[in-house]
Amino acid sequence: MSEAPRVSRRDVLGGAAAAGAGMLLAPAGAAAREPGGGRVFGQRLGEVAGVSAVITAAGSFVLAGVQWSAPSTARIELRARRRGGRWSPWALASVQGHEPDGPVGSADLFGEPLWFGPADELQLRSATRVSGVRLHFVAAAAVAGQLAAAQSRDAATVATAATEATAATEATASAALPLAAPVLPAGPGQPPIIARRAWAGRHNGPAEGPYYGSIQLAFVHHTENPNGYSAGDVPAMILAIYDYHRYSRGYFDIAYNFVIDAFGRTWEARAGGIDEPVIGAHAGGYNSVSTGVAILGSFMFTLPSPAAMAALQQLLAWKLTLHGVPTLGKVRVEVDPADAFYTRFAPGQLVLLPRIAGHRDGDLTDCPGDDLYDRLPSVRTQVNRLAGVPPQLTLTASATTLPPATPVVLTGTLTAGAPAAPVGEAPVQVQAVSGVGVVATLAIATTGADGSWTATLTLSRSAVLRALHAVAPAVVSPLLVVGVTPVLTLALASTAPLRVTGTVAPAKRMVTISVYKLSGAHRSLVLTRPVTVRQGRFTARLVLPRRARHGSFLVIARTAVDVQNAAGASPPLALTL
Repeated sequence: MSEAPRVSRRDVLGGAAAAGAGMLLAPAGAAAREPGGGRVFGQRLGEVAGVSAVITAAGSFVLAGVQWSAPSTARIELRARRRGGRWSPWALASVQGHEPDGPVGSADLFGEPLWFGPADELQLRSATRVSGVRLHFVAAAAVAGQLAAAQSRDAATVATAATEATAATEATASAALPLAAPVLPAGPGQPPIIARRAWAGRHNGPAEGPYYGSIQLAFVHHTENPNGYSAGDVPAMILAIYDYHRYSRGYFDIAYNFVIDAFGRTWEARAGGIDEPVIGAHAGGYNSVSTGVAILGSFMFTLPSPAAMAALQQLLAWKLTLHGVPTLGKVRVEVDPADAFYTRFAPGQLVLLPRIAGHRDGDLTDCPGDDLYDRLPSVRTQVNRLAGVPPQLTLTASATTLPPATPVVLTGTLTAGAPAAPVGEAPVQVQAVSGVGVVATLAIATTGADGSWTATLTLSRSAVLRALHAVAPAVVSPLLVVGVTPVLTLALASTAPLRVTGTVAPAKRMVTISVYKLSGAHRSLVLTRPVTVRQGRFTARLVLPRRARHGSFLVIARTAVDVQNAAGASPPLALTL
């Protein structure tokens, strides 16, 4: 049985956390949130029923989405055109199923974004009366400007691909674009994955994170964009979805981990590393235990192209096998209580989901469309044929919380095949994960005849670790947090008044001092006080409540988890007043 991670992002920011049933991991240096800066704009309509009048947007746009307050079951469609030109087909805009990574700031409902290409006018229609309607647009000039900036830095690849990419073959369509790294020969081999910079450039990073969890299953999505786009449209389409997700909806980044287009090209979407268990915002209730793949287009009444289906199968076979995950069968996962309202299950309920799931398997949505969803059984069969039996690589530590400069012994096993057999004489890299999917190899071990390996590290700060077997059959272990605690001292300076002094190394900004009164074998908290630290030293005068000024006490200084260290505590200081 597998459960969703239980430790919050705040608790493990920077990769310092106590070991437990699971973990959510974040690197240091997360960027601050940024405003849209003219890249998105909105227009309030109020109440709408039937077909609206022609709406002239405040500026030229390429993508639009709808927000409304009621009813939740409304079916809202949009179409768009150049001023006075031909209308696009009507497209369903009220598809739901995603929510921002952070707390939801509005009780309103939001649909998925629809790509129209350059347009100036729009119409909305609904068979039922809809209230609180607001339209959200991604500005055409903003997307064009961002892509131009990306192309100017990578002109030989991105610009060429945007004009020359065709539907001929996946290899032809991907050849001119920069590819993501690393390349790891898991399962049937790694497919060409176009690097994020091909559509995002260098300045369209995540607002926060990335965060890491585990990979236990994959969700298949469609994006509800109208079909019939060109190969050259795709970078702008992905960038526009990113803008809508990040600036209109408040996501940390684009929701999906990967995007596949009609031409069989696979694109790196959410930042954090194609080989990492990056938490997306694609399947409410299950984001921390899954990866999300979206095919650009709408597949209620049509199938994706054969090239897109082949790319989907190759990607899923590679990604799941890399993480040691079977491609057939089901897995039991826990519904994240914060996002349970998007599911038909109760908060915290343990549910069985397919290892390769359609979005609707977990959430209340029609995604990935009827035709694509009906094809998923054959997709699972083909993926299993490609992937075979996944290898397994484990990673354990002799301690998950330890003082600085204390050696930690890491052990694990590498097995492959069915029945599982040890893989001997194989190199295993022990790596630290930091930054936006940045890894550093700290040690290299070699498996013995029984498939076991061992390595010893001495860490000066907390680390998020993984084991990697980088040659065929490539596989990564689940992530493991080893927290290094700071060293705190605490001494009694005087009893009248009561003053304590102490040190903390490495230096922190604050410590929290707690005073407990002892009564036999029991202790009760009588005072907690935050104290500023200066150059690793602190002094505090403690004024106890009148009811607790006499007797036996324990005083403890603590530090909170941060990007360098796990939470720390001084040895208790005993005193009698």
